[in-house]
Amino acid sequence: MAPLIFRLRNNASNRVFVCNTGQQSELSAQALGYFGLSADCNLDSMRHGQTLEEVQGRIMAGLADLHRNQAFDAVIVQGDTISAFCGALSGFYQRVPVFHVEAGLRSYNLDEPFPEEGLRQLISRIASLHFAPTEKSRQHLLHEGIAEDAVYVTGNTVIDALYSLPEAALGAAYGKLAELGIEPHDKIVLLTAHRRENHGQRLHDIIGGVLELAGRWPDHQFICPVHPNPKVHDTIYAALGGIRNVTLTKPLDYPELVAILKIAKLVLTDSGGIQEEAPCFGSPVLVLRHETERMEGIAAGMAKLVGTDRDVIVAEANSILGVDKSASRLDVSRNPYGQGQAASTIESILGKYWPVDDSKVVEDA
Repeated sequence: MAPLIFRLRNNASNRVFVCNTGQQSELSAQALGYFGLSADCNLDSMRHGQTLEEVQGRIMAGLADLHRNQAFDAVIVQGDTISAFCGALSGFYQRVPVFHVEAGLRSYNLDEPFPEEGLRQLISRIASLHFAPTEKSRQHLLHEGIAEDAVYVTGNTVIDALYSLPEAALGAAYGKLAELGIEPHDKIVLLTAHRRENHGQRLHDIIGGVLELAGRWPDHQFICPVHPNPKVHDTIYAALGGIRNVTLTKPLDYPELVAILKIAKLVLTDSGGIQEEAPCFGSPVLVLRHETERMEGIAAGMAKLVGTDRDVIVAEANSILGVDKSASRLDVSRNPYGQGQAASTIESILGKYWPVDDSKVVEDA
């Protein structure tokens, strides 16, 4: 959202109010800090071990207070998190137009991913404008009965953020990575795994595959930024901690993650955003999920959906790790997720939606 926040704030007639729900307080603080942003309010919604219902209740209560104390002309939400859903629902309850960035992504399987697939479909029913990253996403929305004049293909602001990263920031990031024992070379494998539907046996199967790969390729370095969720953190550290060529870290700052994506020989991930980011650098991606809402990357040959079966993960990874990095690079021009102009496109559309005099916008980060 940072590129869009900056674009809107460049217009003096806009008042942009950034609300951080605190759903992932550590990770969101990192992202805001890198972009030089700070939240106008923080709902501090997280509690250890709370249920989805409990975190939703805390966010909704906080947003209700916010709306009672502020008058907004629009609510902008991004993606498919429970924060995005609560932001959209609170705007709907206040009869404030809701604008959805990264709209129209679908797997059409409510269990994959859970709960994101359900949340983004619910947001689509109450949003006034839908900013779809691709034509495929637009077609999903039109098929669901969304009015054609309410849906725009804009690309994804995730790519805007990636392309705006200055070389100086990347240079500093490599310095920080060196302190973690991570030096740039041609045999780096990035692993990220955190999705709720992969908790339990699936995560154990993924880890088993990584253990086998680490043993098969001792000259490769496997980098794993570990999600703070105890169900993920404790499982990964118990199995991969102490493996010589596996480096476990805390969640990385955005520039550090981008720096690794830029040099990685292979990316193993169940993340959504990384499926879009890695192809910008030609890095092949194995998607550790059984369904993905980003089939455009699969169709373009930028990623492969491999699920969580240990043997499949190992076989597909071996085919990439067994060749030189230069032989496995992808054609970056085939990345279907935009060329970094999403924020300016969205700003232009919003400028036509409401009068520009003294408009105020709330954004949920």
